[in-house]
Amino acid sequence: MLRRSFITLALLVSSAVAAQAAGDAKAGAAVFKRCAVCHTNDKGGGDGLGPNLFGVVGRKAATRSGYAYSGPLQRAGVIWSEPTLTKWVAGPARMVPGNKMAFPGVTSKKQQADVVAYLGTLK
Repeated sequence: MLRRSFITLALLVSSAVAAQAAGDAKAGAAVFKRCAVCHTNDKGGGDGLGPNLFGVVGRKAATRSGYAYSGPLQRAGVIWSEPTLTKWVAGPARMVPGNKMAFPGVTSKKQQADVVAYLGTLK
């Protein structure tokens, strides 16, 4: 009985963690306003100070045609997935030292998950 209780508790905790990690795309749209200072997100749109982020999920970093990426990001070999985008959003300079993105990062784990969920909707 005690073992079953621990298993149930573990499943509930892991479900809650997974739900939080998934992020809320609607809330992420609001977080993205901080990103929109430099990045555009419209399909077929141009770049801003940073590259357009439409379709970024699944794309290899530093490959958007026409944007001048930093050498360190070009050499990083990163594919933009949920985990790599989360790490990037948390601190671009920590993830790829020497890249040209001056943004210090989003400290809130919830906001990180939310903005990454939002980026996943840009298809």
